[in-house]
Amino acid sequence: MSDFYGLMGKRLVHSFSPVIHDLILKKIGKNGGYNLFEIDEKSLGKSVEALKILGCSGANVTIPYKVEIMKYLDKISEEAESIGAVNTIEFISDKLIGHNTDYYGFGLTLKRHGIEVSGKNIVLLGTGGASKAVSRYVLDRGARSITYVSRDPNRFCRGKFQVISYDELYKIERSDIVINCTPCGMYPDADSCPVDEKILSRFNTAVDLIYNPQQTLFLKLGNKLGLNTANGLYMLVAQAAASQQIWQKRKIPLKAIDEIYNELLSREDIV
Repeated sequence: MSDFYGLMGKRLVHSFSPVIHDLILKKIGKNGGYNLFEIDEKSLGKSVEALKILGCSGANVTIPYKVEIMKYLDKISEEAESIGAVNTIEFISDKLIGHNTDYYGFGLTLKRHGIEVSGKNIVLLGTGGASKAVSRYVLDRGARSITYVSRDPNRFCRGKFQVISYDELYKIERSDIVINCTPCGMYPDADSCPVDEKILSRFNTAVDLIYNPQQTLFLKLGNKLGLNTANGLYMLVAQAAASQQIWQKRKIPLKAIDEIYNELLSREDIV
């Protein structure tokens, strides 16, 4: 009997995860399938229980449930607890354990693109689960400052770090790195952009966690302005590999991550 895994989220028509996990499973010689589970907010708890009853071998969690999912789990790993978000669920007997592999995936993305965050001033667009992993990573690597941008800044408290509205972004004269942690610009809404060209011109580097499309309007504008840019595809592959490491109890080598990433770049059906 093959194991089955899945992705829990609200809208998943954009997802490349089944393709990526299938490639990982083939590389490690493991039989299994990966499914998409679109879930509404009211059904999240019941859906988690259903996956447990059905014998799911592991699950990922995406927008908008990376924080909400934590209340339905039996245990949260140390790294996910420090981040405040879960994107990977480990099923052990009747227990559900939450992990965060976005942190690992984001770190490998920065290394691949030669983006240094130590001593940098960083602006994060969005305050959801993805931004939590990103902010934890850049803080651990010595970022000078973080400014969070939210549609409703009064709802969020980030300690010593500033939370501003999108309108207040215009007050920032110059900064180093802007990272889009929102779904704005993701397929099928590829004509959307969280900020305009005037805002982007105030940065040296623009990172978009979106991977579909690979060239979001956010990144197109960044490239036009000559910024160093990176999308979220390598992060997606790396965090998927880290999830499989948890589920399979075995190391997925960096070489395999690179090979899968390069294969995705060559496939016209998903790029």
